[in-house]
Amino acid sequence: MMDVILANPRGFCAGVDRAIAIVEQALAQFGAPIYVRHEVVHNKFVVDRLRGLGAVFVEELDEVPAGATVIFSAHGVSKAVQDEARRRGLRVFDATCPLVTKVHMEVTRYAREGRDVILIGHEGHPEVEGTMGQFDASLGGRICLVEDVGDVEGLDVRDPESVGVVTQTTLSVDDTAEVLAALQRRFPTLRTPRKEDICYATQNRQDAVKKLVENCDVVVVVGSQSSSNSNRLREIAAKAGKPGYLVDGPDDLRAEWFAGKQSVGVTAGASAPELLVQRVVARLKEWGGQGADEVVGRAESVVFALPRELRPGPVSSSTP
Repeated sequence: MMDVILANPRGFCAGVDRAIAIVEQALAQFGAPIYVRHEVVHNKFVVDRLRGLGAVFVEELDEVPAGATVIFSAHGVSKAVQDEARRRGLRVFDATCPLVTKVHMEVTRYAREGRDVILIGHEGHPEVEGTMGQFDASLGGRICLVEDVGDVEGLDVRDPESVGVVTQTTLSVDDTAEVLAALQRRFPTLRTPRKEDICYATQNRQDAVKKLVENCDVVVVVGSQSSSNSNRLREIAAKAGKPGYLVDGPDDLRAEWFAGKQSVGVTAGASAPELLVQRVVARLKEWGGQGADEVVGRAESVVFALPRELRPGPVSSSTP
């Protein structure tokens, strides 16, 4: 027999709930097709379901017909994409997570102050591309990306006394702290955000997994490979010396992962629906798992409203 233990909080955050609801409401009000630039959130199940409702996912705006409705994903976009949408007269609904928008505003403020900006993040991630694209290079500065401590020494800035830093919202809290400490050693006057950029949901889910690994032999993270925050949860398990597996759903599970294990911990990234968690738990029970007790962490009550044009109303985190 093997105990099944659930992390809490897990799964959808308020920003993901809001982004999905924006697509659903746009489809309900304007009908299909509704175009979405990039996956609205990084979860295969969610994207496939919305595609079935009539959403068309594209990577660039030149794939969107004139006069169409387009939604920007929760990860945010660059100023160039925003400008192109306006130039083409597209109807736009912005599903950018408000916590990502906060980072965009910090970048804009630093640029106006004449600072170079350092962004801690993963190259190629759409949130990073959107954030770097918010920097106004016409003001004379530049924005640089660092991924780890090793990148810090090679940074080239105009004035070491006038530098600001922001971070991708879905990073590892611990890894980011190490990079930030290295930056502060090199740039003692480094300007940091008034409030930490890593989002509340990312931090809460990471803290919950740290508690989870104290009580289990193996960890299953429900989330897609493209999900940054889901990958960070799996890495926390690995750093604690516990095997961690990232799965889209029950069909990705392998019985041999659990052979001889006394307990399995289950969590989900911020873009993974609870339905998939319950399907994973059901499969584990078919293989001899028992119970489904929760290791309860920090309660969440964050609420983000929908755009006014889309039947305004609050959307809250759906943590069970």
